[in-house]
Amino acid sequence: MEYIVDGYMWFLKNILWLNILFAILLVFFERRNPTTTWLWLMVLTFLPGIGFLLYLFIGQDMSKKKMFKVKEEEDRGIRDRVLRQGQKIQEDEYRFSNPRFLEYEDIIKMHILTSESYFSQDNDIELYFSGEEKFKALVESIKKAKNYIYLEYYIMKSDGIGTKIIDLLTEKAKEGIEVKVLYDGMGGRKLKRNCFDELKKAGGEIEVFFPPFAPYVTPRINYRNHRKICIIDGEEAFVGGFNIGDEYLGLSKKFGFWRDTHMKVRGTAVGALQWRFFKDWRFAAKKDNVQCEINLPQRKNKGDSGVQIVSSGPDSKWASIKDGYFKMINNARKRVYIQTPYFIPDDSMFEALKVAGLSGIDVKVIIPCKPDHIFVYWAGLSYIGELLEAGVKFYTYENGFLHSKTFIMDDFITSIGTANLDIRSFKLNFEVNAFIYDEEVNRKMVEQFNLDLKHCKEITIEEYSKRSNIVKLKESVSRLLSPIL
Repeated sequence: MEYIVDGYMWFLKNILWLNILFAILLVFFERRNPTTTWLWLMVLTFLPGIGFLLYLFIGQDMSKKKMFKVKEEEDRGIRDRVLRQGQKIQEDEYRFSNPRFLEYEDIIKMHILTSESYFSQDNDIELYFSGEEKFKALVESIKKAKNYIYLEYYIMKSDGIGTKIIDLLTEKAKEGIEVKVLYDGMGGRKLKRNCFDELKKAGGEIEVFFPPFAPYVTPRINYRNHRKICIIDGEEAFVGGFNIGDEYLGLSKKFGFWRDTHMKVRGTAVGALQWRFFKDWRFAAKKDNVQCEINLPQRKNKGDSGVQIVSSGPDSKWASIKDGYFKMINNARKRVYIQTPYFIPDDSMFEALKVAGLSGIDVKVIIPCKPDHIFVYWAGLSYIGELLEAGVKFYTYENGFLHSKTFIMDDFITSIGTANLDIRSFKLNFEVNAFIYDEEVNRKMVEQFNLDLKHCKEITIEEYSKRSNIVKLKESVSRLLSPIL
C-alpha cells in the first residue's frame, strides 16, 4: 500500500512540474494570442493531469517553427517571380487586361506580398454547387487525362464514390499516366488498409500528410492538411469544399443533402494550384528529389477571369486567407455574403463584420442548421447576438448540411476554397482558396446564394433572445474554448 501511495505522489509531483514547465513555455516562448494563452494556463492549472494530456495532443506549438523550417525554405522557389510582379504593379508598370482589376489593386498586391500569390488574368471558371455536379466533372476530367493526375484531399473514403475514383486512377496508371494521391493522415483514417494496393502496383504513388503512428491514433490534431485540389495535365484544376466520400453526394442519413461549393479552373491559375500541390507533396514525401510536372501546356482559348490562389497554414508568416476575408469585408461598399459551416471569428473578423453591419453594408451569413462538431456549433452561436444588433443578418440552412466556404464582395470579387470562418482555418490548418476577380462568376455566386436563402430560416434578434439558459450556458462554455476548438 505504501508503494502505491509513494508512486501516486511521485506521479502527481511530476505532472505538476510538467504543468509548470508548459506554463513557462506558453508565457515566455510561444507568442500566442493572449486569450488563448490564458485559456491554456487555466486548463493546465485546474486540470493538472487532463490539462497536460490536452496540451500534449492539441496545444503544443513549440515544434512548429522547426517542423516547417525546411518547408518554408523549399517554398522560396517561386517567390522572386511573384514579387517582381508585385513590384511592377507597385510601380504602375503592370498591364491589367480588365480596367476593373485596378479598383482592387490593394487586395491583389496584399496577396502577392503575403502569400506569393501570382495574379493571372486568363482563366475560365466553372462552378459546382452539388456533389453530383462536382464528382461528375471530376470523373470526366480524370478519364480524359493524358499525362498526369495529382489529387490532394483532406478526407478520402473507400466507399462508393471513393472506390470508383481509386479504381479509375488505377486504370489510368495502368495506361502509363502519372498518378499521385496525397491525403491527410487524420482525414483519411477510415480508408481501408489495402484500398490503394492495386493503384500502387500499377505505378501510382501515395503519400500521407502527417500519418498516424497507429490506425485511428494520432497525437497531432493540429496542423491538418485541409486542402482539396486536383490537377489534370496542367490544363485544368479543381479546388473547393468537397472531400471524397459518399456523404458529399448527399448519401449520409445524418446530414442528408450536402450543400457545398467547388470550382474547376482552366488557365494560368492551374499552375499556381500545381505549385501548391508540388510543395505539399514534397513535404509529405520527405525526399529532396521529388518530381512533379509544373510546366503548363499552351492553351488556345483563354478566359478573362482574374484569379489568385492563396494558401495559408501554420508554416505561413501571415494568415493570408483570413487577411483576404478581412480586406473584402473592409473594402465592401454594397454587400458581403458569407457561407461557412463553422463560424468562430477572431477579434479582428468580429469587429470587421460588426463595423460593416453598422455602416449599412448588406452583410448576410449562412450557417448550417445542424452541427457536425457540437462545441464548434455552440461557440459559433455565441457570437451572433451582438452582430445581429449591428445589422448583420444570419440564416440557418434547413435543406441538409451546408459545408460551403465562400465570400462574395459587391459585384466583382469572390473567394471559393477550403477555409472556414474560424480560428482553426486561420491559424492551425493548411488551407487554399481561389480569390476570383470576375463579374460573371460573382453574379452566379450571388444567384446561388439567393437560391440557398429560400431553404434558410433567418435568426432574428427576437428569436435569439429567447434561447434557454441551458443553451446560453453551452454557448458560453464553448466560446471560452473557441481559441482551441
